Amino acid sequence: MSDLFQYLVYICTETRNNIHMNTSRTVLLILTGGTISMISDPKSGALRPADVNFMLKMLPELHELGIEIKVEPLLPMVDSSDIGPNTWEKIAFIIQKNYDSCDGFVVLHGTDTMSYSASALSFMLEGLTKPVIFTGSQLPIGVMRTDAKENLITAVEIAAAHSNSDAMVPEVCLFFEDKLFRGNRTTKLNSENFNAFSSPNYPVLAEAGVHIRYFPNFIRKPTENAKLKVRTKTDRNVAILKIFPGITEHTVQGILNIPGLKAVVLETFGTGNAPTFDWLFQALKDATKRGIIIVNKSQCIVGTVEMGLYQASLNLLNAGVISGRDSTTEALVAKLMYLLGENEDTETVKKLMETDLCGEISKS
Repeated sequence: MSDLFQYLVYICTETRNNIHMNTSRTVLLILTGGTISMISDPKSGALRPADVNFMLKMLPELHELGIEIKVEPLLPMVDSSDIGPNTWEKIAFIIQKNYDSCDGFVVLHGTDTMSYSASALSFMLEGLTKPVIFTGSQLPIGVMRTDAKENLITAVEIAAAHSNSDAMVPEVCLFFEDKLFRGNRTTKLNSENFNAFSSPNYPVLAEAGVHIRYFPNFIRKPTENAKLKVRTKTDRNVAILKIFPGITEHTVQGILNIPGLKAVVLETFGTGNAPTFDWLFQALKDATKRGIIIVNKSQCIVGTVEMGLYQASLNLLNAGVISGRDSTTEALVAKLMYLLGENEDTETVKKLMETDLCGEISKS
């Protein structure tokens, strides 16, 4: 796309937004906890979740946006380290319950597992036509230099933004610092800087500066007459096996023989390579023959798995390992849990793992 064309898209998009942002819109704020909602405990000094009233008191700016804000907390609010499938299900059902009465949704969430949750919701909310924006902060909302206010206010604006009657970003996203990402393409890369997240294999959907600049060509549009279907069944019998130099057969077998195990994300070197040990090949082959789904994911942040490009990955292909292509580990874990919960047939799950369901993998 030329710079001139991008500029014209920007001008047109901004004009539409400026016209429609003054129209009354309703955004539901779903509070789960995380750093953004933390306050310092007076006794221990450790950070703990604040109550909802404190959160809203710290954000008087929300009432100046011209957007109706509704709030629904998940109590008790927790650190995101404690968030998993049960919370994903609750968020999905809250969105379903309020879907017809709200134009968009903002989920306040801790950063540590935000990419997992955003990925999971992207699969669970089939037929989504409205924005679901995850955001949080690196500093608590009550701290002087907090990044919480900018992240939250911009996320609310994005959730309310529309062109004519259509949402500008009708998908599950993650907004942080000044960038809007597709949620199932993100990973947390930095625990200290405000730009904590990255989308290594997919472009940003919008950038926030003086204006919010959208990139429509990268935004996923819903199918015509799409209707929301919430699918929250999950199966947690999933593991991650990271290959490293010197890994032992005992370690590999220990993971592949976990009772009840159904799927493994195999984190490999480079374009999807692993040691060519006979024992490793046999262990993986035995596992796939038992019906365990093994998905190859490169340990490299940027790039894709290319099964068979090197001899070191041809062994994996012959053992029945399938390619995760350019998906993130977070998306693969969430997708496996979702598909295993919805499908009993292993071959169906394997086929869908290599299929783009909601923008989580690039089309080949």
